[in-house]
Amino acid sequence: MSILEYNGGAIIAMTGKNCVAIACDTRLGLQQQTVSCDFQKIFKMNDKLMLGVTGLATDVLTLQQLLKFKLNMYKLREEREMKPETFSWLLTSVLYEKRFGPYFTEPVVAGLNEKNEPFLSAMDLIGAPVMTKDFVVSGTCTANLNGMCETMYRPDMEPDDLFETISQCLLASVDRDALSGWGAMVHVITPEGTTSRRLKGRQD
Repeated sequence: MSILEYNGGAIIAMTGKNCVAIACDTRLGLQQQTVSCDFQKIFKMNDKLMLGVTGLATDVLTLQQLLKFKLNMYKLREEREMKPETFSWLLTSVLYEKRFGPYFTEPVVAGLNEKNEPFLSAMDLIGAPVMTKDFVVSGTCTANLNGMCETMYRPDMEPDDLFETISQCLLASVDRDALSGWGAMVHVITPEGTTSRRLKGRQD
């Protein structure tokens, strides 16, 4: 088993019309054993930016705390919020810096830029980025997630449609994966604010 799969987890981010959604499961496991059903994998970086991280749980928390520190320092120095594009390149740089002893994580960045256009990016454990206009996935069941998203994704969805689509994609995918699931958290970022909802999933 890969160290990236040791604690399990699944994340999707998806774009809509002037909105973006990011969703994750809530399971924390040690291989096949479930330890917790409320492990946080998505973190609010600012009002229009969220970071989702799957992989080794200790590195997930370490990376999140480091990035929050760097974000706060940027805000103090620049007196403005960091744009999603800038944050994505910062994250790439942080990961590549540690390439010989990497953080065992696969991060996903989702946010709205200053024109309220959605921005998505994902990267591997040494920071090789991919930017897309539709959806990105990360975690232990990426084949399932990609298949569901390709089937159900439509461009320019309204926030409510986007929530429904991303929720169905995530729940259907983690039901077919032993290392993720046990409920989900979905966040929809719009120019007016962020809506967060907790979903119940299968408990087996």
